[in-house]
Amino acid sequence: MPFKDHFSQQSATYAEARPGYPAALFQWLSAQTANHHLAWDAGCGNGQASTALAAHFEQVFATDPSAAQIGNAQADPRVRYAVQPAEDCSLADTSADLVTVAQAYHWFEHARFCAEATRVLVPGGLIAVWSYAESRVSPEVDAVFAELHDHRLGHDWPAGREHVINRYRDLPFPFERLPAPEFEMRCEWTLAHYLGYLRSWSASQRYQQRTGRDAVEEIAAAMRAAWGDPGAVRSVSWPLLVLAGRR
Repeated sequence: MPFKDHFSQQSATYAEARPGYPAALFQWLSAQTANHHLAWDAGCGNGQASTALAAHFEQVFATDPSAAQIGNAQADPRVRYAVQPAEDCSLADTSADLVTVAQAYHWFEHARFCAEATRVLVPGGLIAVWSYAESRVSPEVDAVFAELHDHRLGHDWPAGREHVINRYRDLPFPFERLPAPEFEMRCEWTLAHYLGYLRSWSASQRYQQRTGRDAVEEIAAAMRAAWGDPGAVRSVSWPLLVLAGRR
C-alpha cells in the first residue's frame, strides 16, 4: 500500500502550530518500562514525542515516511531520525524497550506495523499509541470549531480520520492491554495561534486545493466573535486517548 502523505506540504506549519504532549505521559511511559536503552517513535512527524522521550531514554530512534516532516523535526542529541515507514523498520529484533506512535496509528497498515513492533520490542516491552481530536475552549468557540471540523471540512478529511473521532475503537491492538491514566494536552494560546492550528489540518489544506479558498478565513469572523479579544490568551485542551500494551 502506498504511503499516505497528508502532511508534507504543510510540514513547517505543522511543526509550529501543533500542541505539545503532557510531560506526565512520558513520565508514566518511563515508569512502565523496565529498561531505558532505546525507544522507537514510529510515525514521528516533527519529533514532538521523540524529543520528549529523549528525556527518559538513552536513545530514541524516530521514523517517518515523510522526508519533509523529518526535515522540520526538532533536533536532539539523543534522537536519531530516519525516513522509514512504520511497517518496515531497520531496528534489530528485540532491540527496543518502548515503541510509541503519537497521532499517527490510524494512518498505518495495522497488521504489518503490529508485527513489526512485536519483532522490534524486547520481551515484555511496552507499546503505546495515542491520539487526540476535537479541542475544547468554550461553548462559543467549540461551536465554531464544530462548524469548521464537521461541516465545512467534512468531505476533506482523509480516510482514517474517522478512527481518531471514534477513539480507535475499530483498530486492532493485539497486545496485552495495560490500563492508562487519563491525560490531557493543554495550551495557552492567542486567537492567532489557534487559527494557525486549524490551518495546519490536512483537511484545511485539501479544502484550499479543492476550492481555492481558505476555510479557516471563512470562519475567522465567527471565531473572533466567539473568542473575544484576539490578543487574549485562552486555555485550549484536548483529551488524549492512550492505548498501551506489552509484547
